[in-house]
Amino acid sequence: MKKPLGQILELPKIVDPRGNLTVAEQLLNVPFDIKRVYWTYDIPSGEYRGGHAHRQCQEVIIAVSGSFDVTLYDGCEKQTFHLNHPYQGLYVGTGIWRTLEDFSSGSVCLVLASELFEEEDYIRDEEDYRRYIGAAEH
Repeated sequence: MKKPLGQILELPKIVDPRGNLTVAEQLLNVPFDIKRVYWTYDIPSGEYRGGHAHRQCQEVIIAVSGSFDVTLYDGCEKQTFHLNHPYQGLYVGTGIWRTLEDFSSGSVCLVLASELFEEEDYIRDEEDYRRYIGAAEH
C-alpha cells in the first residue's frame, strides 16, 4: 500500500472567548524535532512559493492566516491540499515536491522544519528531482 503524499495534522485548538490558541510541540503533535521556523507573507496575487523537494528536511506547513493550496508530487501522483485553518498543519516528508499557490489576500504561511537551512538539501530543478526519485526507487 502506497503511503500518502502528505498528512493533515490536527493541532490542539484551545477555544477561549478572548481568542483561540493553538500549540505545536515537537515530537508531540509535530512528528520531528523543530530546528527552524519561518513564514511567508505579502505574496503578490498569482505568485507561488515552493517549487522544490528536500532530501532530509521534513516540514509542517500551516496557514496561520488566510488560505492557500499546497500541491504535493512524488513523481507518480499529485495531491492538492487547501489550507485555511490555523489549527491544522500539513506534514510533508522527505523527497516530496511541493508547490504553494493561490494565496488569499493577507495570508501567512508558517513552516516548521526538521532541519536548519542547507542549500544542498534542496532539489530545485524538476529534471533533477525526477532523477533523484528514480534513483531512490532502485
